[in-house]
Amino acid sequence: MEEGFMSVEERVAIVGAGPVGLLSALGLAQAGIPVIVIERASEIIASPRAITYHWSVLEGLDRLGLLEEALDVGFAKQDYTYLDFATGEKINYSLDVLDGRTPFPFNLHLGQNLLAEIALRRLQQFPHAEVRWGVTMRDLMQDGSGVTLSVDGPEGPSELRAGWVIGADGATSSVRRALQLEFEGITWPKRFIAANVRHDFSKHGYARTTFVIHPTHGAIIVKLDKGDLWRCTYSEPLDLPEESIAERMTAYFDVILPGARDIEVVAFAPYRMHQRAAERFRVGRVLLAGDAAHATNPSGAYGLTSGLFDAFALYEALAAVVRGDVDDAILDRYAEERRRIFLEVVSPAAVDNKRIIFDTTDPEQHEANLIRLRRLTDKEVLLDRLMLTVRMRSEARPQ
Repeated sequence: MEEGFMSVEERVAIVGAGPVGLLSALGLAQAGIPVIVIERASEIIASPRAITYHWSVLEGLDRLGLLEEALDVGFAKQDYTYLDFATGEKINYSLDVLDGRTPFPFNLHLGQNLLAEIALRRLQQFPHAEVRWGVTMRDLMQDGSGVTLSVDGPEGPSELRAGWVIGADGATSSVRRALQLEFEGITWPKRFIAANVRHDFSKHGYARTTFVIHPTHGAIIVKLDKGDLWRCTYSEPLDLPEESIAERMTAYFDVILPGARDIEVVAFAPYRMHQRAAERFRVGRVLLAGDAAHATNPSGAYGLTSGLFDAFALYEALAAVVRGDVDDAILDRYAEERRRIFLEVVSPAAVDNKRIIFDTTDPEQHEANLIRLRRLTDKEVLLDRLMLTVRMRSEARPQ
């Protein structure tokens, strides 16, 4: 990294090299801001994580110059299905109602590790950008001109100085903990399991995205690539032992894929799901984004979508502040708006989806849910539903 490109006090340090951290870094680097990313892992994490990017974030990926490659590696998709597992009823809807209303009338399906790899390759083209792997932040101290990070790396403990810090280091954020911020909300009393499975789910009648509605066998089934790799995310009681997940997974697939014998579980990851938000997204020269700022259950793919909207809003605002184009009050607006949007739009939508797919046991409520979903065949109702993710983005941008 060229230390002389700008002063250290004008450098931005980003903790976390997931998509939110790397896209924030790329946006800053493209704006001429020196940036350094530190990541405790030794490389981009490839375990099963987010895979769906709503149509409304694709403009932001395009502005960063990432969309074309992302579509080459992943694929665009318009068709979606809700399946009532008990009866076999399917409710289909398509994003083709967006044709002519947006340049990108489709969602993108791409593993978040693959998006991170694309962003990393672009970031490495900038001489004023650096990524350091195997580096853990232990603490931070800030003053009127910058932030000092205490870090542990391959060569031992050291300090890193920057003018600003973005915490994009996930739901267990060390940045958020160092700021002593409460992560307010709840943790769901179930274990979610995301499994990457090599098997043609379409042979069993599943669409490329199928929301399987059932209180025991509920799942989100998504085609991952142009081959036969699929993702199945389902839940189970938390009191079941984690060490025997693989055995129970076999029994689960016997139910949702009856008669299948050629199932290869490539990878799986158990995790707890939360509905939480940090009490503040900004403390002085430190800002939070993505899961470090807010965490939600995966129903509806709103978690990473809202995290990318964080990144788009933050890199533009912070670049303008570092250049001296605007007052840093714009960062307060970022913090307040992104927190409000999560609490008022993102989290309620994800909770509603989770309730419909995984949690409804009352027959009358279940039928009421199906009536709502059947209305998605009405074009205007569907358009209103699809506009939900537009309401997840920030409108205020530096002038």
